[in-house]
Order: sequence, then structure tokens, then C-alpha cells
Amino acid sequence: MRTRTIVLTVALCFVALAVGFASSNMGTWKLNEAKSKFPPGAPKNTTVVYEAAGDNVKVTVDGTDGAGMPTHNEWTGKFDGKDYPLTGDPNADTRSYKKIDDRTTELTNKKDGKVIATGRIVLSADGKSRTVTVSGTDPNGKKVKYTAAYDKQ
Repeated sequence: MRTRTIVLTVALCFVALAVGFASSNMGTWKLNEAKSKFPPGAPKNTTVVYEAAGDNVKVTVDGTDGAGMPTHNEWTGKFDGKDYPLTGDPNADTRSYKKIDDRTTELTNKKDGKVIATGRIVLSADGKSRTVTVSGTDPNGKKVKYTAAYDKQ
């Protein structure tokens, strides 16, 4: 019985740690276009939702592509810097998130093992907004960089 209790306690600690790493980002974030800077024709992630999924975090992103058509992608994993599958994004098949500190997270998108975009998510001190800065290469090989501001809902 004692061993069982210890194992359960350790398992719960790992769940709390995984969720704690992402807790500052948990919830729904809406794009604030007035505070964002996108190049013409760039895709825009208009809503980003972070939620617990067992001992992982699920990130659901809805937006529009460069032509204004709706987009949707999903990622489930840990904020441990490892690649996890990304579904719904034709330009990337894995994404990783890495917690830098309480307010900063790095992300990396890859396609067939090749890095196509990197970014930094910085949460405001009050936790009500965040800024995402991304740089990478579009499917045509052109360099892109944008900054997106989000407000917590």
C-alpha cells in the first residue's frame, strides 16, 4: 500500500509539473491585430487555446492563411523542447515548446525534420497579454518574420 501511494504521488507531481510549465499560457488567447505586425499576405493565428490533456498540454490554433482561407491545427505534448506531432498544418509536421522562464517559451516548427520556423512567446507581467515573435521560411523559401500580440480571454 505504501509503495502504491508513493507511485501515485510521484505521478501526480509529474502531471502538476507539466501543467505548471504551461499554466501561464493556459486558456484562450485572441489576436490583437492593432498591436500585431504581419507582412502582406501572411497567415494569422486568430485564436490559440491551451488546455490540459492528461499530463500533456493541448494547443489548438485557428486562423487564416495568406489567402484568407480558414486554418486549424492541433498539437499535444510537453513543454520539454522535444518534437511532438502537429496536425492540420501543411507547412509543418512537428512542433516543440521549451519553457525558458516563467514568462518566456520558445517554439520550433519542423517539416520532415527540417526547422521551418522558430519563435518566442513572451507573457506580460500581469498575464493578460502575450507577444509571439516568429521567423522562418515560407513554402516558397522566402524568409518571413512577424510579431503577433494576443489578449487573454
